[in-house]
Amino acid sequence: MTPRTKALLVHLFTATGAVLSMLAMLAAADGEWSMMFLWLVVALIVDGIDGPLARHYHVKVNWPTYDEVLLDLIIDYLTYVFIPAFALFQSGLLPGWTGWLAIIVITYASAIYFVDTRMKTRDNSFAGFPACWNMVVLVLFALKPNFYLMTAIIVALAASMFTNLKFVHPVRTERWRWLTLPIAIAWVLFAARAAWVDFAPGDIAHWGLALSSIYLLLVGIVQQVFPTDADREQA
Repeated sequence: MTPRTKALLVHLFTATGAVLSMLAMLAAADGEWSMMFLWLVVALIVDGIDGPLARHYHVKVNWPTYDEVLLDLIIDYLTYVFIPAFALFQSGLLPGWTGWLAIIVITYASAIYFVDTRMKTRDNSFAGFPACWNMVVLVLFALKPNFYLMTAIIVALAASMFTNLKFVHPVRTERWRWLTLPIAIAWVLFAARAAWVDFAPGDIAHWGLALSSIYLLLVGIVQQVFPTDADREQA
């Protein structure tokens, strides 16, 4: 198999995320939230794999006519932002004005964030919350906190998108990757479990989701507070 063919196959693999997003949207339209999240978890796995494959097979060189970054962003907006926002609103978790506020804040702020050329830091982390609303909304479905607390979380995360607060990329951020990547994989397993049991109250997956989410949310900020010598040189 030639390098060009391998690069093309990576592009085609990435594009399966569009199909997964449609399957998730169809499930959401029928109010089948667990099935919707299962499709989104599969899409998240594809998104986690296609990046390393694209870099390994040098898709920009071997098949440059397809823009891997643009393709990835289109699919990410669907699976990370649009469908989770729709589910949050349509499910009734946020009633009345809180639901409208949430979907406007999520979709608008994320559209602006996705086109910001400064979203990546020098260590391949994210500057500001990286619009991972699929993960946030899944945790909200599982834990079902008070809707005022949910609204506050959404507004705070949306505001943090336009700050220099650091949020790690589980695969590409090298510092503490030995811990971050396994925790991210555990999060995916907990998420799949929670959706599989239809977010049954008291399931052990909920605790796993809560703890792993807190780590993934805060580990980048902790790294900022306690920088390495290399971080200081890059600043």
